[in-house]
Parts: sequence; structure tokens; C-alpha cells
Amino acid sequence: VTQTSLRSYIGVVPQDTVLFNDSIRNNIRYGRVLASDQEVEEAALAADIHYKILSLPEGYETQVGERGLKLSGGEKQRVAIARTILKDPRIILLDEATSALDTQTERNIQASFSKVCANRTTIVVTHRLSTIIGSDQILVVQDGQIAERG
Repeated sequence: VTQTSLRSYIGVVPQDTVLFNDSIRNNIRYGRVLASDQEVEEAALAADIHYKILSLPEGYETQVGERGLKLSGGEKQRVAIARTILKDPRIILLDEATSALDTQTERNIQASFSKVCANRTTIVVTHRLSTIIGSDQILVVQDGQIAERG
């Protein structure tokens, strides 16, 4: 196992997403740089941000600004989710991936995650019970130790 091969198997959706000062399309495409425009748009649709992107004056070519300054926290998270969906990794780490989303958007994305995360190892870090309700195993961590398991 090399560092590169290991990284190819892991997709991370962080709480604080880093975006590049480039178009929304290229920020999503960063998940798999050789992806077609159609694949990028399908990932955005699964992440529930496709129609928001289309409503922007320049659509997918909209520049996000330095570190995604021109997007809201929820929009940045959805771009990160689309990026991970596009990457199609075997292991997915969701670190407070829906923390900046409203309830309806979170439900839409959870439905997408159930499809995307099927037959994959998925690790979810969250404070919201609604985010992990369908999990096979839940670990409660307190003071760096596993306090409960169920």
C-alpha cells in the first residue's frame, strides 16, 4: 500500500471545506480531475446543489472566490459532498458534513448518502443524532475514550 493508493480509496467531507479560487465546476471536479462535465453535474445533483448552481448568473462557471468566499457555509459543504461523490471512494469520512445545512437539505443529502455510501465503509463524525440514525454502529466518544457503543 502506497500513500497515493491509500488516498485514492478515501474520500473526506470536512466541516470546514477548502475551495479553490476557481469555478464551481472545477472545485467539484477536483474529486476526480478527469471527470466529464456530465459526471460533475450528476454529482452536484446528488449533493442537492445542482439547481442552486444553475440559478447563478454564470452557472457552473461561477467563480467561488478565495476559499469559497462567495458561497454560504451550506453551499460550500454541498460542493465538498459533490466532490466526494464524484471521487467515488471505497471509504468515506464525513466530519460534521451536514452541520451548516438546513433540515430539508440535510434530509435530501442523507438520501443521497444512503445510495453513495452503500457497500462502502463510512465513518461519520457528528453531534446530530439525525445524521447517524441509519448507522450500523454508533460510538459515543467522551474525553477521547469510547463511552458507549450500540
